[in-house]
Amino acid sequence: MPDEPDLPADAREQRELLARLRDVIAAKDVENTMLRAELAAVLERYRRLELRVAELERRLGQDSTDSGTPSSKESIGAKEKRRARRRERQQSERERSKDRKRGGQPGHPGKGLARDPDPDETREAEPPAQCRRCGAGLDGAAAAEPRWAQVIDVEVIRKVTEYLLPGLECPCCAAVTFSGPPAGAHPGAVSYGAVLNAAAVVLTGYGNVPPERAAQVIAMLLGIQVSPGWAGKASARLAAQLEKAGFDAAMLAALAAGKALAADETPVNVLDKSAPQPAAREEGEEQDGAQDPEEKQKPAAGAPHVLIVRTPDGLLTWLTALASRRKGDVAAGIPAAFTGLLMTDGYTGYQHLLSRLAGIQQCCQHIIRRCRAVIKPGPGSLQSRAGDVITVLREAHQAVQDARARGSTGLDADLPGNLHERYDQAAAFGITHNRHRDWHEGNHPGYALGRWLQQYKDQVLLFTRDLAVDWTTNVAERGAKAAKRHQAVSGYWHSLATLTRWCRITSYLDPAAAHGITALDAIRAAIEGRPWLPPLPAVS
Repeated sequence: MPDEPDLPADAREQRELLARLRDVIAAKDVENTMLRAELAAVLERYRRLELRVAELERRLGQDSTDSGTPSSKESIGAKEKRRARRRERQQSERERSKDRKRGGQPGHPGKGLARDPDPDETREAEPPAQCRRCGAGLDGAAAAEPRWAQVIDVEVIRKVTEYLLPGLECPCCAAVTFSGPPAGAHPGAVSYGAVLNAAAVVLTGYGNVPPERAAQVIAMLLGIQVSPGWAGKASARLAAQLEKAGFDAAMLAALAAGKALAADETPVNVLDKSAPQPAAREEGEEQDGAQDPEEKQKPAAGAPHVLIVRTPDGLLTWLTALASRRKGDVAAGIPAAFTGLLMTDGYTGYQHLLSRLAGIQQCCQHIIRRCRAVIKPGPGSLQSRAGDVITVLREAHQAVQDARARGSTGLDADLPGNLHERYDQAAAFGITHNRHRDWHEGNHPGYALGRWLQQYKDQVLLFTRDLAVDWTTNVAERGAKAAKRHQAVSGYWHSLATLTRWCRITSYLDPAAAHGITALDAIRAAIEGRPWLPPLPAVS
């Protein structure tokens, strides 16, 4: 401001003071604005951290009833803690009454040993020498109706069979042609038979026993000293026989003929994630095109998984080694000719199969766990009407069970409408009351669950319209136990090729056992070149 010489000195000084005061106030206003912005950011960060900590505490309190955590990974005493909470809430439907004894209840058929009406051998024991009551001698006493006792056992006898392979000389060219040895044997060599091969496969490929330990067990039980290398390769020999006999194609054809299938997938650890090498071509067979050897060894993207496909009755089980959980890999594991109903969990990788499937049934057990996770107290008071969804699903399942018991093909006409209306109300409530509720990231779980229930309603309640499907994928999840058990014991598979081999053997032995065929008979038949094959669909 230009000086004004006509103003008194004290007036000029006051004006300068006012100007400096205005500058100080402006600077303080800017500083206050910055501090308010920083404080707002800190408070917002604190609010989100508080929500996040509460969410982490809620997750730490989850178990197999409200999450995908398997019961084997729960903390020690988790089941007892759940029982205690149930007793406190007085909601347990399985509370043991005080007068109920442990074990099977009266009328339970039981699973004990039964007397064989046609024993292989009958022996007579020595008669008693003295009375069991008074101790008097029983020489010359009158005979009574005898009792019986049976012992079931097996005999292990080392047996060496030598096959003479006759040869005939051709009268034309004088060439000698010899008969071929039986399946699994080689001319001029000694080999092990079906029983030892079955023992090695069951121990190494099915029982997750290392080859060295398997060789020791075979020697202890059967008295035959086999090498660890031979025991370790038994599964490879069996898998090759199954592939040669067309077991894969027969199993896929049998699965594709079913009206409904259940599918599930589980992650596995594989050291070498390179794609399996294609089978060697016969000499002179054309190649489809040159391929860089390094490309063949390129690791597949994603984490390896095992896909489990089973029929609802559990009679057929098919395991597939997947390089990843991508929808393309998952779709390749579902039989290409299958056009029926597929029971799955909430993984969206199955949704693109709807173009060729009759429908998808969402696993209601997974939905119940999600509802329980929302109901459990947490940040922002997560209580909602998710419990109504659980009630609706259980009532629908009970109604389906009653209909099946009556031999009906569908539910009562008025029941589905009532269930659908209550389902819609619960889903709408979750959306409305959680739309703007605070959450540390993304949408509130109650809102996300409500939207999901609305979007997949037809797939959630498919089991009420078609009684051919179950309301859960438990049958497929039970099929995943073998892979989880192998990984828990061994920790990993060496490569996708060994994982594929393990899947083929498990897919052979499990269905064979479900059809009443022992592992010994199934492996013996495979070694002899005539493996058990699942029933092929009837040609219409």
